[in-house]
Amino acid sequence: MATIGDVAAVAGVSRSTASYALSGKRSISTEVRQRVLDAAAELGYTPNAGARALATSQTKVIALLARFLPDEFAPAMLQYILGVTNRARELAYDTLLVSEDNGEAALQRLSATRMVDGFVLLNVSENDERLEVLRRAPQPGALVGLPADPSGVDVFDLDFPASGRLMVDRFFEAGHREALVVSQSEQVAQRGGAYVWRFADGAAERAREVGMDLHRYHASSLQPGIGTDLHRMLDEHPDATALLVNNEAAAAALPTVLRDRNLVVPDDLSVIGRFSNEFARTFSLPYSAVDSAAMDLGRQAVEALVGRIQGTNTEPNHVVSLLPPVIDDRGSVAAPPTRDCTG
Repeated sequence: MATIGDVAAVAGVSRSTASYALSGKRSISTEVRQRVLDAAAELGYTPNAGARALATSQTKVIALLARFLPDEFAPAMLQYILGVTNRARELAYDTLLVSEDNGEAALQRLSATRMVDGFVLLNVSENDERLEVLRRAPQPGALVGLPADPSGVDVFDLDFPASGRLMVDRFFEAGHREALVVSQSEQVAQRGGAYVWRFADGAAERAREVGMDLHRYHASSLQPGIGTDLHRMLDEHPDATALLVNNEAAAAALPTVLRDRNLVVPDDLSVIGRFSNEFARTFSLPYSAVDSAAMDLGRQAVEALVGRIQGTNTEPNHVVSLLPPVIDDRGSVAAPPTRDCTG
């Protein structure tokens, strides 16, 4: 098995220079660093994580605490995970994905054993029990998702109330006066998924201000439930001409539901969703949407965390960064159809 000494010999540098080139602990010229990297690749050399942790007090590993919950749409969660893991790799960190149900115990175990340098938390709830453990940990943490109390951690999220208001404004400007809000399931809200009611409350507040009738619904994240829910909503409000979709499963199922009902977007019904551009491409969704920026938020969380780990960010006040919503226009909003009032 190759050693750091072997790498140094092949690269024609000292052991310490080879070590610094691989760890990034000191400034090394691009030419020398590349020679060391080429030598390491040639020899198949991989730094031992345990030895590296003893020597540098760092493991170069980030723990990502995420859960795939049955009442949330798994493909949407994958976008956040990719954002974290891709940016961590670019910054020379490995990612340890932890998906066990008892997140507090997992966080405590990883923190106490110094297995990781820091934590990124997904599935953040309003009163997330993991946060008290994280605040006591010697390692820093970053969240994708806004809790009720964000103190002691850096937080990155979409501005959900502003997203709801923006959608209502867009529909109202187009002439719509009755709309439906499709949210995540009631179980997600009851578990503390604050983004569900923050979005719906923002939309409802703006609808009251402009005089729009807004009907709020929760919907499943699984088939066939999501299709049944969408049909029921449309049946109960046949005069609604606009749809605000804060549920990725509903957005993915909507083309089939509308085809079954012989409804055309935007001629019969205008639609704006909340999902990422990557999600839209994956499911070939033709709807305008507020970009949930899942991968961007994951990248931002990692960058803030690595800054804390490496000491380049010593700001005592932690960041709460809410991404302003922007609608990606895909042509799914038009003036409402003219109703035939003849008997």
